[in-house]
Amino acid sequence: MATWSRRWTADPTPRRSRWRGRLLALALFGFSPFVGEFVLGNQPITAIAWVLVLATMYGGGAVLIREVVRRTRGGWPVIVLLGAAYALVEEGIVDQMLFNPGYLGLPSFDGYAPVPGLGMSAGLTEGSLMLHTVWSISVPIAVIEAFDRDAPRPWLGRPGLAVVGGVFVVGCAGLTAMQYEEFRFLASPVQLGVLVAAVVALVAAAVAVALRRNRSAADAGGRRAPRPWLVAVVAFALSGGYWAIEFAVPPFAGAWGVLPCVAVWVAASLVLLARYSRRPGWSATHVFAVGAGLLLTYVWVGFVQAASLPVSRPVALLGNVVCGVVAILVLRLAARVRRRADARTPAPARV
Repeated sequence: MATWSRRWTADPTPRRSRWRGRLLALALFGFSPFVGEFVLGNQPITAIAWVLVLATMYGGGAVLIREVVRRTRGGWPVIVLLGAAYALVEEGIVDQMLFNPGYLGLPSFDGYAPVPGLGMSAGLTEGSLMLHTVWSISVPIAVIEAFDRDAPRPWLGRPGLAVVGGVFVVGCAGLTAMQYEEFRFLASPVQLGVLVAAVVALVAAAVAVALRRNRSAADAGGRRAPRPWLVAVVAFALSGGYWAIEFAVPPFAGAWGVLPCVAVWVAASLVLLARYSRRPGWSATHVFAVGAGLLLTYVWVGFVQAASLPVSRPVALLGNVVCGVVAILVLRLAARVRRRADARTPAPARV
């Protein structure tokens, strides 16, 4: 087994595909904030230029996570763990939304599952972890990687990785300063200490998984993996179930009632997808199918979110339509690339 240091320092990117890798990294850099803010409906179409600023944090984080994981061959469990760490960094350190009810225009976290003694919202923490881990990081990576016909590989060399890292740090610092300028709020040392400890724990778990080369052996004698279109339907249904819980449970059980329901649903979803991924025939196209199903869920959720945007209803809905169409076109192009790649040399993917 190769050591961590050897896998980390090696740069296996072929010279002939270096520019292609850079273009894919740039695509991921822009696609992550587009999905995380505009497809979701958090930002109106009139603020589309803001994607360039958000990309320094969203896109920088997504590219860094993707490149580190592909260099260390950690697989998708590591992407998920680092995506969760990213979620806490964004909403706990940069935006500080997890500690500042004023960020959402609230007088307090009452009704959002406040955590006694920490001054934070468990409900917002759960939502941030889900939205950023799944849709801001994992989905953009799964979709943009579908455009690469080769097996998962690094797209950037070490200089490029250093540049992205610098952009990410500067972007996070700038957005943190903007947050403070607007709200004049800083989390307490205890709050930040708890958050940093959680981030460190997630990163440590990711390192441990990467070192163990977490991929379990495929069940060569079991049932074959479902067809990609069926995997996409399952991912669409599972993610739709999550949002159904978020929308339907609070009126009956409150914010605290949402948390166990989400925990059970997410655990069951992960078990199902993990079992699929261990079956013979699971490929990069199946990984893309999961990302496609999840992204399509965000498209319809964006229309629900339109009512809360600070623009007129017609403008909000127009933005949802435009962003939804762009997302679907990207999926169609990626699906075409995957079909051609599968026709050439079907290759298994690590999930």
